[in-house]
Amino acid sequence: MKLSARIAAPAAALVLAGLTATACAPQTSDTGAEGDEKTGTLRVWLFQEVGNKPKEQVVDAAIADFEKAHKGVKAEVEYIPVDTRAQRIKAAFNDPKSAPDLIEYGNTDTAGYVKDGGLADVSKEFDAWDEAKDTDPTARQSVTVGGKVYGAPLFVGVRALYYRTDVFEELGIEAPKSQAELISTAKKIHQKKPDLYGLAVGGAYTYGAVPFIWANGGELAEESGGAYKAAINSDKARKGIEAYTSLFGDDNCPAAKCAAMGGNATVTAFASGKAAMAIGGDFSHAAVEAGAVKGKYAVVPLPGVEAGSIAPAFAGGNNIGVLRSSPHRTLAVDLMKSLTGKRTQEKMFDAMGFLPTYTDVRDAAAKKEPFVEPFVRTLGAGAKFVPASSGWGTVDSSLVLPTMFQEIVSGRKDVAAASDDAAKKMDAAFADAG
Repeated sequence: MKLSARIAAPAAALVLAGLTATACAPQTSDTGAEGDEKTGTLRVWLFQEVGNKPKEQVVDAAIADFEKAHKGVKAEVEYIPVDTRAQRIKAAFNDPKSAPDLIEYGNTDTAGYVKDGGLADVSKEFDAWDEAKDTDPTARQSVTVGGKVYGAPLFVGVRALYYRTDVFEELGIEAPKSQAELISTAKKIHQKKPDLYGLAVGGAYTYGAVPFIWANGGELAEESGGAYKAAINSDKARKGIEAYTSLFGDDNCPAAKCAAMGGNATVTAFASGKAAMAIGGDFSHAAVEAGAVKGKYAVVPLPGVEAGSIAPAFAGGNNIGVLRSSPHRTLAVDLMKSLTGKRTQEKMFDAMGFLPTYTDVRDAAAKKEPFVEPFVRTLGAGAKFVPASSGWGTVDSSLVLPTMFQEIVSGRKDVAAASDDAAKKMDAAFADAG
């Protein structure tokens, strides 16, 4: 997940199906610790959410079931701040004696944590787990590095197009069905209503921008022989970059105001009534509902290049992983299953609005809560993930893509020069990662 893009923990809806805490996980040689204790206390680090109490209640129920199935075993949960997770988790990798047995982690962190040697390979257990067969392929990809599985997906998050139904009705227009129509509609709205951004966009909104690149057939990077090389400067990627950056300007979202905006700011602009459209996540629903546009908006998948198509969305989300240093390997894997199983994910949707990673549970969610439907359709159309290289963390944290977008919209560089520079930075990060 792009953790910084989460607006607030949504307070909404879902229901999942069955825990398998009673199944014993087969041992593998990848323990990273001596022995495999079958009693004692397991420690778990989970992320502290905005409005964390509902999450705590779901987790407490999963742990109660786990403890009931494992006599003499206890599990203790600590909720850690998202903003300082990197330091805490890296420190845990370096000091196994003080490390927890399991952690929640953002799925863009997977490759980096694997390179650091912190996560256990749970491929055999995952493949033998009956519920895992219903895991969305993109969610499975988010826990996979080099063909091995390093955890279980907890939830998935994707973005779609929020739009103001009152504004569209007043102007006699319909939700755009293609990328070109999206751009022209945004500019038409701003022309008719200069006080509104047609479509709120952000120069620092990486995961709102990449669907434009993917929809035009571009890629962030390409893999060959386990190594990644930047593809952000390919002809197809540049078409997507041109499409996205064309939305910055006095005819839609002025660069002086919008170049520095990230995902939070664009959704806030929409929720507060300052934009007619925004690219927001399923996790943005609560923030929009709490805003000035409540009852005056709808959501559709972000359109692709061809009319009626859906642009590939970034598949964000979080995972639960077992640390290699855990002295309770078998128990830790069982607890991982309890915390990420269908029943728990169903309850987590009900409590927090987090989209399940199981296709059957997610389909049930869409039927139960209408707001989920466009996000489920987006996932079904084929979401995409970031390069599975530990170098991606460097690319992301050093703002390579936001810098590229900002250079273009400010007029400092054209698309070709800015994308070439971004590609060089990405290749350096991938090379350093090995």
